[in-house]
Amino acid sequence: MKDHKFNWNYLLSISLVSAMGGLLFGYDWVVIGGAKPFYEPFFGISNSAALQGWAMSCALIGCLGGAMLSGWLSDRFGRKKLLILSAGLFVAASLGTGAAGSFGTFIIFRMLGGIGIGLASNLSPMYIAEISPGNVRGGFVSINQLTIVIGILAAQLINWRIAQPVAQGATTADIMASWNGQMGWRWMFYACAVPACLFFILMWFVPESPRWLAKSKINHTKVHKILAKIGGNDYADSELNSIEETLRTTTEKTDLRLLKQTGVSKLLILGIVIAVFQQWCGINVIFNYAQEIFASAGYSVSDILFNIVITGSVNLVFTFIGIFTVDKFGRKALMLLGSGGLAGIFAIIGSMYFFHLQGLPLLIMVVVAIACYAMSLAPVTWVILSEIFPNRIRGTAMSVATFSLWAACFVLTYTFPLLNQLLKASGTFWLYGFICLLGFWFIFKRLPETKGKSLEEIEHELTKI
Repeated sequence: MKDHKFNWNYLLSISLVSAMGGLLFGYDWVVIGGAKPFYEPFFGISNSAALQGWAMSCALIGCLGGAMLSGWLSDRFGRKKLLILSAGLFVAASLGTGAAGSFGTFIIFRMLGGIGIGLASNLSPMYIAEISPGNVRGGFVSINQLTIVIGILAAQLINWRIAQPVAQGATTADIMASWNGQMGWRWMFYACAVPACLFFILMWFVPESPRWLAKSKINHTKVHKILAKIGGNDYADSELNSIEETLRTTTEKTDLRLLKQTGVSKLLILGIVIAVFQQWCGINVIFNYAQEIFASAGYSVSDILFNIVITGSVNLVFTFIGIFTVDKFGRKALMLLGSGGLAGIFAIIGSMYFFHLQGLPLLIMVVVAIACYAMSLAPVTWVILSEIFPNRIRGTAMSVATFSLWAACFVLTYTFPLLNQLLKASGTFWLYGFICLLGFWFIFKRLPETKGKSLEEIEHELTKI
């Protein structure tokens, strides 16, 4: 492959459009953290840890449904149509959640948005992996993580700017009667409708995945045309031959039975463990439960919203580092860095909570944890999941892995308030640190390196392990 043959502008543009699913995923996932101090008094759940956990984690039920269906639906109808569907779900969820007049309605629309997240989190990186040349695939798939981070930061900034200052010592009743408690949290959700509409419109102009078209036995002239527009006729000929060779290895219809084949089942287990570990490493509780974490460190509501913006900015900066190093240093090295680094950082954070060290020192350690995660586990997990599965079952296998990721995320999100009550903040972060040690050991022993290889080369090598 020679870089000068590739139409980088075209490749980048269609990757950015498809990665808008990641942006909406990030926004919808994190916006609830900033709205939390205000919708809880409105719905009268401020004193119920169980209902607070349900409000924060109910979207994950939708994520599980979206992830579970995305593989089968995308293998049948294509990646493009499902991404358009996810955009429509984001629009509906944004408007419906913001307009909710009851807790039940709020939950329903959060779950609808979760379906959109489940679809987008699976299909956006998979689509980008299927259109990207092997030598830059890690960086291009990481664009999806970059847009997730941009969506997270956008939600944090919008929450911060929408929320009016909250007086120190304000009671639940004071918040309930304020503009924040009546209307502010609604506009935090409404804002997501703007990029969701843009995503819905732009997705109609991107091509379908050439690998899905080839697998579906659609006119190969169309497949060749898409590949040629990306890298020229020679590249299109080479890629199409490789794709056809891997598809000729089986004439079976894609279904769950193929996941039990020798070699494939080992890859599926690898993908599931990596996906679950990305969530159980614990970093996402900082985004979803920032109020409790920073309140335990002695910050007020207004200070918390500003601190959340700081963490989001650091997240964005270090995601760029991950993007520019994943194809240089490799997937395994960055995953080891992330898991080992977080184990040490969480040990320190847990100790700071245990000895009641509050304020700036704790904020610095939280920021360091986010930086470590942003340049390693966050983007690299999606790169690995998008490239380790064979062409013929990629949609189904990645759907299983993504389902496992969101199931793990549900457990993480729902249990944090309960763990925080049982183990306190110190014990909870020590527990996450121990999980990171286990993840480090698994990655060191089991994760192969895939940088710089085509999807077909990876398939040939990994299915023989």
